[in-house]
Amino acid sequence: MAAKLAVHQHGKSRVRLGRTWKEGSVHHFVEWKVQSMLESDMEHAFLTSSNKGMTATDTQKNTVYYIAKKCSSRCTAEEYAIELAKHFVSEYPLVSRAKVWVEQAPWKRVDVMDHPHNHGFTKDNAEIKTVYVSFAEGKGVESVTTGVQGLTVLKTTQSGYEGFLHDKYTMLKDTTDRIVATSITATWRYSGEPKDYDKAYEGAKTAMLQKFFGPPDKGVFSPSVQFTLFEMGKAAIQAVPEIESIYLNLPNLHFLPCTPVTSKFENDVYIATSEPHGNIEATITRGMAEPHAKL
Repeated sequence: MAAKLAVHQHGKSRVRLGRTWKEGSVHHFVEWKVQSMLESDMEHAFLTSSNKGMTATDTQKNTVYYIAKKCSSRCTAEEYAIELAKHFVSEYPLVSRAKVWVEQAPWKRVDVMDHPHNHGFTKDNAEIKTVYVSFAEGKGVESVTTGVQGLTVLKTTQSGYEGFLHDKYTMLKDTTDRIVATSITATWRYSGEPKDYDKAYEGAKTAMLQKFFGPPDKGVFSPSVQFTLFEMGKAAIQAVPEIESIYLNLPNLHFLPCTPVTSKFENDVYIATSEPHGNIEATITRGMAEPHAKL
C-alpha cells in the first residue's frame, strides 16, 4: 500500500513576548503567548531532502517579535494576530494560509493610594484571554475567534440539581441548595469586526457572569449547569451583535457535603475536590449560523 502525504503544516509554539506602549506618563502592558502555523506549498520538504522555500520555525519566532515592534500604537490581541497572519501570507509566496493563536496573560493596572498607577501592574488570577485568527491568500481574514479560559467562578447557594434519572448505579441525591463552581472555558466567533475587540470581549464576559451570578442581592437560581450554560451563551450573543457562535465548557468543581464527627451538615462544611468532575459543554449560535466548535 502506497503512503500518501494527506495534509501538512508547520509553525512555532509558545513564543512569549511582552509589549509596552508609552502614552506620555501612562504606560500600557500586555504579555502574549503566541503560536503560528503555516499551510504552504512545502510538500517537497516532507517527501524529499529539499527545504527550498521553507519559512523556518525560527523565522516565525523572530517575526512574532518583529510584528509586535511594528504595532507602534496600542492594539488588541486580535489586531496583532491579524497583522502577524497577514505578514506570513504576504511575505512568503509559498504560504497559502497562516493561523495564529494568542493567549493574553491577566495583567491589570494596580491601584495605589486609591489611584490607578501609571506604570504598575499586578497579575492576580488565572483568567487568560484567547485569540485565534486565520488569514488566507486571496481571501484575507477568514475568521477571528476570541475566548476566555481559567475564569473560575463559585456561588454558595441559588443552585440545585433534582429530577434526574435514578437507578441502581446512582448515589447522587436530589438537592435544591448546593454550591456550584466551575472554571469557564469559552470561545466565540465574530461574523464581522467589532468596533473595539477589547470592549466586545469584556461585554461577552460580563454578560455571561451576570447570568451565572444574577443580581447581587438575591442572585438567580440555577436548576442545572446545562441550563445556566445556555443562558450564559445566549446572553453573550445578545450583548455583542458580532458574535454568531459561542462554545462553552463548564466542568463541575465539586464541593461535597461534609459532616464532621459529632455534628450534622448544615450547608457549611464541604470537601473540596476537582477530580473526578462532571464536564458540560455546548455550542450556541445566532439563528442558523454554523457552529464554530464541534463537540
